[in-house]
Amino acid sequence: MAGQINTGGIHHLRLTCTDVAKSKEFYTGLLGFDVAADSPPADSPGADEAYPVLWGGCVLVRGALLLGLRPVAPQGDRFDEDRVGLDHLSFNVETRAELDDAVALFEARGVPHGEIKTLAGFGICVLPFRDPDNIQVELTSPMA
Repeated sequence: MAGQINTGGIHHLRLTCTDVAKSKEFYTGLLGFDVAADSPPADSPGADEAYPVLWGGCVLVRGALLLGLRPVAPQGDRFDEDRVGLDHLSFNVETRAELDDAVALFEARGVPHGEIKTLAGFGICVLPFRDPDNIQVELTSPMA
């Protein structure tokens, strides 16, 4: 470890949200995550032990990625990528055609989205959209 830490891939992300039910539906119903752990009801045994880990939220899983949802933001709060912290979150898809399929799915489900953009200098195409708390999420594919 000559002066650097040898990191691997991202183990997990945790997003602060205003409504865990809405966010959970977005990430499971639209992006195919599964629920790995859910907070127990506040009055159940073990709830006090779970709270400092799950914060009343849940952990979702898709492949090797864990995504936590932490519902501690005040109602009406909105994400702003122009503040310090996260700018956006992007998920890989294997082909450009999958971006077209995603547009069709977004249209069918009424999910607002941007246009597919080609970033030739990076060899990718990107489809931006927003989660229920206004966090910009993207799908990224190779150009070809």
